Amino acid sequence: MVTGRRIELYDYPTKILLATIEAIKGDTKFHLWLLNNGYQELAAFVSSLYLDVDAFKWLMQHGYNHFAALSNAIDDDEQAIQWLKAHNFNFLLVIVDAVEQKKSAQDFLKQHKLEIFWVMANKILVLKQDQNFGYSDYHKIHFR
Repeated sequence: MVTGRRIELYDYPTKILLATIEAIKGDTKFHLWLLNNGYQELAAFVSSLYLDVDAFKWLMQHGYNHFAALSNAIDDDEQAIQWLKAHNFNFLLVIVDAVEQKKSAQDFLKQHKLEIFWVMANKILVLKQDQNFGYSDYHKIHFR
């Protein structure tokens, strides 16, 4: 668990980031591990990516507004993007750009030896593409 100051994704150990990536891919064992081992904020972030409103609220209520904003910014929420900019969460904006497959983000991550975040961004992209595909299927009922 990272404490004592503003927490950025790059503050977490590689092992924790790998567990987060597995949770993003849908592995519930890793999600539960994050939840039960002091990384509730990362478990909530992953749940928020899966459109869990309660997880989003938990992030907001427990001082992880930046992870909540990241989740929404990934979904093209302009207000969330502006919030990240206003609060100088520049690295999280790089993650948003990486999810959007912008070469500048890939170059930045590679240059700073942060390729793990390119992997994370690609897993988030796959998740979002799957969500959009399911939503566009007129055979499924959508209540939101």
